[in-house]
Amino acid sequence: MTAAALNRTQERKASTSGGGLMLLLTLLVLGLMIWSVIELIREENALHGIAVLVLSLVFTAQLIGFYSLQPNEAAAITLFGNYKGTDRTPGLRWVLPWYTRKKISLRVRNVTGEKLKVNDKRGNPIEIAAVVVWRVTDTGQALFDVDDYQTFVDIQIETAVREIASHFSYDHAEHEEPTLRGDADQVSALLREKLQERVVVAGVVVDETKLSHLAYAPEIASAMLRRQQAEAVLAARRFIVQGAVEMVEHALQQLSERDVVQLDDERRATMVSNLLVVLCGDRDAQPVVNAGSLYQ
Repeated sequence: MTAAALNRTQERKASTSGGGLMLLLTLLVLGLMIWSVIELIREENALHGIAVLVLSLVFTAQLIGFYSLQPNEAAAITLFGNYKGTDRTPGLRWVLPWYTRKKISLRVRNVTGEKLKVNDKRGNPIEIAAVVVWRVTDTGQALFDVDDYQTFVDIQIETAVREIASHFSYDHAEHEEPTLRGDADQVSALLREKLQERVVVAGVVVDETKLSHLAYAPEIASAMLRRQQAEAVLAARRFIVQGAVEMVEHALQQLSERDVVQLDDERRATMVSNLLVVLCGDRDAQPVVNAGSLYQ
């Protein structure tokens, strides 16, 4: 059985009016009502009593119709559950009293997600959290297409972060693939794209996403730290050996070009060995004076 498609709500402008003119009319009605009360007390005329009753009802209806909006705030207008439009004009506003008004903020919102424990692309347990900046752009969809748009966005943030974390390795990816730690901008851009696809149904726009926390899970953090330290030592050693080989090659080339000394293969091998020991050793070299010959 195929589920029925969701009836999408699209925001439209509501038919409301400014509150300034209606405020003057309300004060006028109030004045007439006070005058009618005074005349009723003075003459006890039935017509004055009817006038007081009618003016009281009109005055009450006018008061009920007033509402105010701040900058970047809107009010969705409904009539017996039927959506009539949205008012985005700030200031004192007025609408017929039998219309219902529901305010909604259009301001930018900042959400700091909770730390989530997920597995990265290589199956390593990691902790990850994100900061998301979002705002409501379509009040009709936000209020009438989802049950609670704020809760909806929070849940979709968690879902999108879990999905993104499973697409990348924490680090040390194969074939120079992007990683969570080394390519934060690319990860954030993809997270924003995936999250926008999920929250568009709620009339929400995601302005920015950033990873606020990224670490290995505590149970493997110490092992991964030792691994990183070992890899750092190997990388440093590799760099030192490469530099030492270049220096030895340059020294032998200079000795040969300047005809300082003639070295056979055995002497050349000995010099290369001694230079590499000096250049690659962890400790300072201790000079040894050789008073004999390599051939004795």
